Amino acid sequence: MVPDERSRRARNNGPRTTDHGPKGPELLSEVLARLFTARGWGRRQARLHLERAWAEAVGPEFAAQTRVVALRRGVLEVIVANAVLLQELAHFHKRRLLEGLRGRLPGTTLTDLRFRAGVIENKDS
Repeated sequence: MVPDERSRRARNNGPRTTDHGPKGPELLSEVLARLFTARGWGRRQARLHLERAWAEAVGPEFAAQTRVVALRRGVLEVIVANAVLLQELAHFHKRRLLEGLRGRLPGTTLTDLRFRAGVIENKDS
């Protein structure tokens, strides 16, 4: 082995690779991770999990009149069908809802709930 080649291999910390990518089979977990990322399936699953947790925490009487918008920086944003319900949720149920959501979403950082009035569209349409 020529001294230049030896020092080049030492710098690269391993065997030579080609520009055509890795040789041999790829791990299935890596292929699936790329597929999930490309298709957005991970985000959809997280969204469904968040919506389900909200529906359980808020209960059936309010779930039909609210929709989860987003979770940004630990703040869950929720659209509420009318101002009266918005005030009720924000002033009388917020603490209970936060505790319920934290229990249902243990790996999620949830610091606050933010409610805003809006139009609730049917999920069927």
